[in-house]
Amino acid sequence: MTQASIGVAVVGTGFGQKVHIPGLQAHHRTEVTAVYHRDRAQAEKIAQEYGIPHPCNSLAEILSLDAVQAVTVATPPFLHAEMATAVLEAGKHLLLEKPMTLRAAETEQLAALAQRQGVVAVPDFEFRFIPAWQGFAELLAEGYVGQKRLVKIDWLASSRANPERAWNWYAQKSRGGGALGSIGSHMFDYVAWLFGPVQRLQAQLSTSIPTRPDPASGQQKPVDSDDTCALTLLLADGTPCQVTLSAVAYAGRGHWLEVYGDRGTLVLGNSSQTDYVNGFQLLASKKGAALEPVPIPEQLAFPKIYQDGRIAPFIRVVDHWVSCIDAGRPSSPSLQDGFYSQLLMDLTHRSHETQQWVDVPRRS
Repeated sequence: MTQASIGVAVVGTGFGQKVHIPGLQAHHRTEVTAVYHRDRAQAEKIAQEYGIPHPCNSLAEILSLDAVQAVTVATPPFLHAEMATAVLEAGKHLLLEKPMTLRAAETEQLAALAQRQGVVAVPDFEFRFIPAWQGFAELLAEGYVGQKRLVKIDWLASSRANPERAWNWYAQKSRGGGALGSIGSHMFDYVAWLFGPVQRLQAQLSTSIPTRPDPASGQQKPVDSDDTCALTLLLADGTPCQVTLSAVAYAGRGHWLEVYGDRGTLVLGNSSQTDYVNGFQLLASKKGAALEPVPIPEQLAFPKIYQDGRIAPFIRVVDHWVSCIDAGRPSSPSLQDGFYSQLLMDLTHRSHETQQWVDVPRRS
């Protein structure tokens, strides 16, 4: 029996155009039926380029279309809560980019609204769907490292290292900008996925580049969002976790996750500054032996690799979303996981502001 396709509107045409549209068009169950850009001429241009029937310059227009049963929201974070609320109130399924919202309470409200409306809302936490990460998760679940002694995470990127990169919403804390929201949202999700809840945390956020040029005026404008984060987490099981995040690290080592236990060590790392998906290698060691590469099981491999490495895991996120829609209920990663990531980001800001350890409420 052939399953019906799902008409999806893409709201946001930065990451949305680069990843959401091609990913949705590649999935066998989703059809991109509408695209939103606040400038109608730009919406029409994108629609023509990708063969999308309905170009729109208002969210209300998108939500009025019978051809739209679901919506992906990939706008800047400060727009997420209002837009996602409108999508859910219209009875449409939702795929929401991270960071979810500006505050955990907003994300919690969205999750409750989706449940009341009987629609499925999921976050785009694509690291859970990358083959090397899934292989890492399998070894960890099998007890490869034994009792964990230390988890160490370095995510040192150069995406905003150039001080001439333009000032925009990313430079503004009030609009959800900063490295913590951009990459820390992913980090907090995969820490919870792989290692369980966090018990306490301590954080120091910094802004290394205090001004950036305004593209409209050419004048330097102040930056108050973080670009470097140093965190210490105490996991619920007592394991310490050290985290360093930076978006301004020229020739940074990339993205590395290391787990040290009483039986062995697992290391997952990607040195690439341009492809944060396909460059991962998985290394393992038993009780002090040399680290050796671990082949990723063939059944975990992407069926197709795209020039933009982000598309393949996004297609798997879409597949997860479609499966949840078919089942009529969300499964992990769900908006509840998005809420937990957002909560940990909120508490990180609190720790930085108070210069104190902060306790994390237990997950219900």
